[in-house]
Amino acid sequence: MSFRVTIPCTRAQGEAIANAEELFPDAEELPVLVADEPDEKRPEDWLIHAYFEHEPTGDEIALLSSLGSGPPEIEKLGEEDWVTLSQAGLQPIRAGRFTVHTPTYPPDSGRINFEIDAGLAFGTGQHATTAGCLDALDKLEREGAAFANIADIGTGTGLLAFAALKLWPEAKCIATDVDPVAIDVARENAAINGVPLGMHAGELVLAVAEGMESALFTARAPFELIIANILAGPLMELAPHFAEALAPGGTIILAGLLDSQAEGVVAAYEKLGVSLADRGSGEWPVLVHTHS
Repeated sequence: MSFRVTIPCTRAQGEAIANAEELFPDAEELPVLVADEPDEKRPEDWLIHAYFEHEPTGDEIALLSSLGSGPPEIEKLGEEDWVTLSQAGLQPIRAGRFTVHTPTYPPDSGRINFEIDAGLAFGTGQHATTAGCLDALDKLEREGAAFANIADIGTGTGLLAFAALKLWPEAKCIATDVDPVAIDVARENAAINGVPLGMHAGELVLAVAEGMESALFTARAPFELIIANILAGPLMELAPHFAEALAPGGTIILAGLLDSQAEGVVAAYEKLGVSLADRGSGEWPVLVHTHS
């Protein structure tokens, strides 16, 4: 028997949802969390869904309720494939020339498609910052940018590293995350999407690392492109390390911050000679900086 808990929420609450491991650090069985927009005519009215393999406890329901703005609805799902159900409402994301879809949707003809299983990790591109990063990568390539050495910090599902290698297929790319589970997920996603793993041009290296603390970074730096879709605090803390690891004329894409946090992040990088080139827009801006 499996269960689904549904919480009404605003768009901002849905986009800001944390992953299950952060919300339930002591749980033996983690729920699958997804957020969606059930009615495109009401773009600010979203839903958070949590899928459990066990009957959720009162504490779990209370925690989920605190993420939204309405009373919870609890449903028994019987013996149905609850992972498939959890993905059914997760619409494909289209950003730039990319489409990100779950296995329940077919790829888009004529676009760069990535299949990301929502049952493995949240962060399939539904979050505005991920879609914004895809847009930023697409724009850079269309404007003629070329990168031969790329790093994706806090890679999660691996999606942004995959996108960068599709745009610059001769580049070397390294993607890291502090969470070993995320790296396992990224490795599975690489196999699903035909992304080659390895140390050479056109291949992706996956590694567990916190920030820039990895011998692989030291060996590979300086980077022409650094992508970091994490949080405002770590982005500011890592600014000196990113600036040091960035090649002259290189580009940094920074995301995971609210619009109200953007000025602090921009200031942290500009004092290090890494200037803002594109601030992005919206509640979750994507900042594109270049090294002078």
